Amino acid sequence: MASLDDLIPNATQIRKEAALKEAEKAEEYVRLAAAAEAEKRALIERLSKPSGKTEDEKIKLASTIIQRAVRNGLTEVQVYRFPNTLCTDKGRAINQMEAGWEKTLTGIPKEIFELWTEYLKPRGYRIGYQVIDFPGGVPGDIGVTIAWGD
Repeated sequence: MASLDDLIPNATQIRKEAALKEAEKAEEYVRLAAAAEAEKRALIERLSKPSGKTEDEKIKLASTIIQRAVRNGLTEVQVYRFPNTLCTDKGRAINQMEAGWEKTLTGIPKEIFELWTEYLKPRGYRIGYQVIDFPGGVPGDIGVTIAWGD
């Protein structure tokens, strides 16, 4: 038969084991948080550069998105969402609806605006860039909407 010490370890030993488990959990959390932050930085880095798509590919993609929305009875569609850090002013001019806000765009959000200017605007489409969330009360992500209704 097992001894009482085997069945019921002393409290000091249990506290040590619990502290080790807590330390392991904390290390894992820090590791995961660092990995998530690195992933976010890499995504922002990628989005801040040109997409690499040809004009033809961009037009076909826009057409597909718009046609799908029309088939679903919509008169506008959010075509993109991006972190405010892709604006040179973190989205301030967009949030304030200042003239010239489009000059703050970089990377893919800028490409979308240029595609609209070149191909969609002349065909009667409208575009809107709007801050769509406010984490902690400050501007966060920005949504890009293409519209064709009244």
